[in-house]
Amino acid sequence: MSALSISGLRRVYQRKGGDPLEALRGVDLEIPRGEVHGLLGPNGAGKTTLCKIISTVLLPTSGTVRVLGHDVVTDTAAVKNSLGIVFGGDKGAYDRLTARQNLTFWASVYGLSGAARRRRVEGLLERVGLADRAKDRVGGFSRGMKQRLHLARGLVSDPGVLILDEPTVGMDPVAARDFRALVGELRSGGTTVLLTTHDMAEAAALSDRVSLIDQGSLVMTETPSTVGALISAYERVDARGVPEPLRQRLGALPGVVSVTGAESGLTRVETETPQATLAVQRALVDAQIRDVCLSRPSLEEVYLHLVGDRGMAVGR
Repeated sequence: MSALSISGLRRVYQRKGGDPLEALRGVDLEIPRGEVHGLLGPNGAGKTTLCKIISTVLLPTSGTVRVLGHDVVTDTAAVKNSLGIVFGGDKGAYDRLTARQNLTFWASVYGLSGAARRRRVEGLLERVGLADRAKDRVGGFSRGMKQRLHLARGLVSDPGVLILDEPTVGMDPVAARDFRALVGELRSGGTTVLLTTHDMAEAAALSDRVSLIDQGSLVMTETPSTVGALISAYERVDARGVPEPLRQRLGALPGVVSVTGAESGLTRVETETPQATLAVQRALVDAQIRDVCLSRPSLEEVYLHLVGDRGMAVGR
């Protein structure tokens, strides 16, 4: 039995005074138990809508979603008991309460009491590295510490499936690294994790497989190395002082996706193969252009190359 089984999932939002908005379009996805699965996509791709349906916050328009065999529509209580959810950002904890009081409250919500509740709370505080701050009010915590507390809250019910929705957004690099280490420990313990992120490096470091989602449809599901090779093929060359005739020649080179200019005098050449990048650099050097910089585009920019600007059109 899969940890997550999604078949023909659609979600349509009815907007007042406007056309219906189809946020998910026939999504099919199977995630086996114990897998860390990355869900990659730009803002508006449908990631959060999918997570909300899995967690029973939203109803699907059509299709089915099962969490450890439980249907999200007909067996909501069982799904909630099987699932943990951690959202990115600062919200989700009570700042005036201590870390221990926060977790004690959430453990009570899940029906734990007495010695069992105390053991669960203390064990989670130790697991996420907050045992020495258990008596401190959460309002004084750093963003990274709050996110570790959010992770502990998501694990209170000892869920078989954990959803991490942009969990490291806004974290500093050290806090993000520590949080990823905790996720690695969950994987070692057999917890199934669905991770949504914009960060390819994060997905590659944590995930067994990743799915790319665009305009509510799954574009592909592959291993991180396969998707990473696809994305890393795209590069961009920025140069200053490029005359218009040279811009036109660059645009005609095989593998060049686009050539754009800015008022600041910057010319950006986007390529889709390493050979094209090298050809652009050679042409610039031959033309005595010295102010040249090579970089990789963001995930959202790569999406524009893969699927066009329609990939940015659907709201979350």
